[in-house]
Amino acid sequence: MSVVEMKVPVIGESINEVTLSQWLKGNGEYVELDEPICEFESDKATLEFPAEASGKLIWVADQGADLEIGALVAKIDTTVEKPNTVKNNGTPHETVENEVKSEIQTPDVAAASPSYAEGLPSPAAAKLIREQNIDPANISGTGRDGRITKEDVVSRKEDAPQKPEHEVVNAAATTKSGNMPFGRGERREKMSRMRRTIAARLVSAKNNTAMLTTFNEVDMTEILALRKKYQEDFVAQHGIKLGFMSLFAKACAQVLKTMPQVNAHIDGDELIYHDYVDVSIAISTPTGLVVPPVHNVESLDFHEVEFAIKDLAEKAREGRLSLEEMRGGTFTITNGGVFGSLLSTPILNEPQSAILGMHTIQERPVAVDGKVEIRPMMYVALSYDHRVIDGSSSVTFLVKVKELLEDPIRLFMQI
Repeated sequence: MSVVEMKVPVIGESINEVTLSQWLKGNGEYVELDEPICEFESDKATLEFPAEASGKLIWVADQGADLEIGALVAKIDTTVEKPNTVKNNGTPHETVENEVKSEIQTPDVAAASPSYAEGLPSPAAAKLIREQNIDPANISGTGRDGRITKEDVVSRKEDAPQKPEHEVVNAAATTKSGNMPFGRGERREKMSRMRRTIAARLVSAKNNTAMLTTFNEVDMTEILALRKKYQEDFVAQHGIKLGFMSLFAKACAQVLKTMPQVNAHIDGDELIYHDYVDVSIAISTPTGLVVPPVHNVESLDFHEVEFAIKDLAEKAREGRLSLEEMRGGTFTITNGGVFGSLLSTPILNEPQSAILGMHTIQERPVAVDGKVEIRPMMYVALSYDHRVIDGSSSVTFLVKVKELLEDPIRLFMQI
């Protein structure tokens, strides 16, 4: 028997271990060369692992197992032939019949054969399926090769018929004793590798940096008026909406170019300064928070920043971010406002020295030229490493960002 051993490959310089998050091919199933057989979850991304030969797949590692680089994952028996292969050692009648069947098979029939990924959920979709106890057989995959995406699961939940309200109430209210149900169930689940990594990094940031937070508030009147006036023209010109994130990213980048210490980080006994601004954007996914960077924000136009953020967000939520797309970043922006957060103290994204927290826009009474007016206001927070950034610098940075956003013409004119 000729066997090819499949081992965990070298993924990145800083990655020493991965988790086998999902088998894509069954134990004992025939696999083709380069066909993905499983998915690895690293500290930063989910990666497909392709077969190194054609043959029968033999599982060695268990799904959910933590594996070091170089650990044995599976074996492939290359002596096993592909099932349903036509052989010429049968009877003449059988051989001719098989050849005729092969010849009359139309391209449409061949193309209709199912892909290996058809009906298989992505990691994000699989998590949602488990949480909602949904049968994946009832979901049509619209992803690549028929794979089930998170959006397919969400739309399936939304389209699912709902029971009449009185039936739901009666079902919840009826028990053997006639009383309302009173449960004290518990369950234990292993933390995903990404969640464990996030936990370790957050604790490290709290313990290894002199982190402080300063606050300010931004009057969003002019920004809202700008978007309302030019949004349709912006979409017609660029094919994407002008969002708050690109405006904040460009404002931060413009100020960071004038205040390089906020864009720097510590490396041992040295400070590393950057002549560019790579803004990491915090994106919430089913498996945790990721912060892929948009590179050279200082040199991009607003629509280019919007497209970059949209692309990263889609890849992150579908588990398709590559390690290269996760690498880098000199400054981070996180927007808790999309979840309704009024105020927070964001934690640093090491090794960076500063992170800006956006929050929900809320109408509040404010004093304007000696009069009380109702204005759309947003609290902003800057958490920073006091070892790198002085208190006066952090306050100055936030004030300059506030001034650009309250007078966005200055932002577009870069003054």
